[in-house]
Amino acid sequence: MSQPFTVACVQNRASADMSESLAECEALCREAASGGADLVCLPEYCSCVSLDQDRRMELGAHEARSHPALAAFTALTRELKLWLVIGSLAVKAGAGMVCNRSYVLGPDGRVVAQYDKIHLFDVDLAHGESYRESDSIAPGDRAVVASTPWGALGLSVCYDLRFPQLYRALAQAGAEFITVPAAFTRTTGEAHWHVLNRARAIETGSFVFAPCQYGTHGVAETFGHSLIVDPWGTVLADGGTGPGVIFAEVDPAAVTKARTMIPSLGHDRPFKPPAGDPLKQKSA
Repeated sequence: MSQPFTVACVQNRASADMSESLAECEALCREAASGGADLVCLPEYCSCVSLDQDRRMELGAHEARSHPALAAFTALTRELKLWLVIGSLAVKAGAGMVCNRSYVLGPDGRVVAQYDKIHLFDVDLAHGESYRESDSIAPGDRAVVASTPWGALGLSVCYDLRFPQLYRALAQAGAEFITVPAAFTRTTGEAHWHVLNRARAIETGSFVFAPCQYGTHGVAETFGHSLIVDPWGTVLADGGTGPGVIFAEVDPAAVTKARTMIPSLGHDRPFKPPAGDPLKQKSA
């Protein structure tokens, strides 16, 4: 059975200045390493944030040409000798688009796995708050599970959190721990962030590591409250609303215990979908 380990979630506030954002991330990663973290998880777009589509393309870089943030984090993992989840970086995908790409780096700096965010945040909130990720982001089409010394790690990003079928698929593919790096808005975060992360942990019997950015980014505001949740849905650590690092001791045996008590991952049954369009039926 895998040994317990220490996980840390970094909570930073990225700007459109990549050098400034990377410096903050590096300092917080060093704090996590000093605190004994074996695995460190960073938020979505941890190295830079811009809501402007043209600026996002400018800040995106070609992975093959040594993305500056990827190069910086690779060097850092080699120095600190820890595992690192880069929540996501903007990576140019061609045709005027970028991928919102998450990476898992081993302690030798090697890319162990990468995942492109599947579900894109196209929503209109109250008071004119509007987001259209699909205008500049190319969606991924493949779920990813990474191998770590402690067990399988399932990858997701931010808005994916609202699609439970992805998390069930990750858990049924062997994931015992799931990352949810995010830049959740304050509006949606206050309403749903805690309950959704707890639900994904409970539904899958998995640990959830959910680092989230905090503070203002131009006209937008992110929620913070990075979370570490155990397989029974208990919040082990909450990052609040400012910069910092949260820690938790993770015992993989808790996954086995939760899944033995509630073995729902093995209880799927085929069923027929509802007939017709319920909305049309209601209006008729």
